[in-house]
Amino acid sequence: MTAICLHCFISGRVQGVCYRRETQKQAQAQGVQGWVQNLDDGRVEAVLCGEREAVDALRDWLWKGPPAAKVTAVEVEEMPCQNLTQFEMR
Repeated sequence: MTAICLHCFISGRVQGVCYRRETQKQAQAQGVQGWVQNLDDGRVEAVLCGEREAVDALRDWLWKGPPAAKVTAVEVEEMPCQNLTQFEMR
């Protein structure tokens, strides 16, 4: 099994629609560690770390988000793995 870590920036209508809370729920269900936070420019930033299959599934979910969200872009770059033990909403 291969662990990976992705740094993601999500654009669109992603604040005020429970995007962070739902991302946290999805991450916990997939066993992914990391964090998610709102940015001042209206985007959401997330770090996803874990087994490649689980991280890929969560990355794909970021494009959908919760029902009220309207995602227009997800920028992703791979980063060195972090030593994280949970997924937190910041």
